[in-house]
This record gives sequence, structure tokens and C-alpha cells, in this order.
Amino acid sequence: MENIIQVTVIDRDDQEHILEAPTDMAMNMMEVCKSYELPVEGTCGGMALCASCHMYILSDHELPDPSEDEENMLDQAFFVKGNSRLGCQIKITEAIDGLKVKLAPVGGE
Repeated sequence: MENIIQVTVIDRDDQEHILEAPTDMAMNMMEVCKSYELPVEGTCGGMALCASCHMYILSDHELPDPSEDEENMLDQAFFVKGNSRLGCQIKITEAIDGLKVKLAPVGGE
């Protein structure tokens, strides 16, 4: 279907979910995960202020560099790795069709 991409999200129980996401609604990965009721909080509403949508990029997609706000938030997050990103900062576009991510553990896990 036109304007729809697929992304794969591995949840914290290692279950793989293949999600369809619209490219014409200005959504981000956090919002897509929430719409499928995956355990992504997005407490700050997508402002890169809470890291509750922290995820690891598993595929080789070229993503825009993180903003200074995103980098600052990741500096304060738990379980950060070299492939860490905030889902709220990953825009749903044709360029990320096939993206594969894993949800990061939350603070005390």
C-alpha cells in the first residue's frame, strides 16, 4: 500500500512485532509503538526529555544524526549503547522502511 512502511520492533521479552506505519502522518517510532500498544511510554510526549522511548537500532539504516537534545537525554539514560536512539526522534519516512529496533530495558530492569 502507498504511504505505508514496515518496521520491526523487538520488545523487552524478545518478541518480534512487524508493524505498519504511515509515512504521511508525521509520526515517529515512539508513536507507532504506542499505537500498537507496545510498552513505550513517551512520558514527555516526544520532546526528547525523558528517554522512556529509548531503543536500539539493529538494522543498517542511515538515520539523521541525533539532535543535541537527544544526545543530552541519552547521556542521562540507562543501558545506553552505540546504537541507542530515542524513538520519538526517529521520523516515519520511506527511508526507514524495514527498520529493525529493540526496545531498551527500563531503569531498574
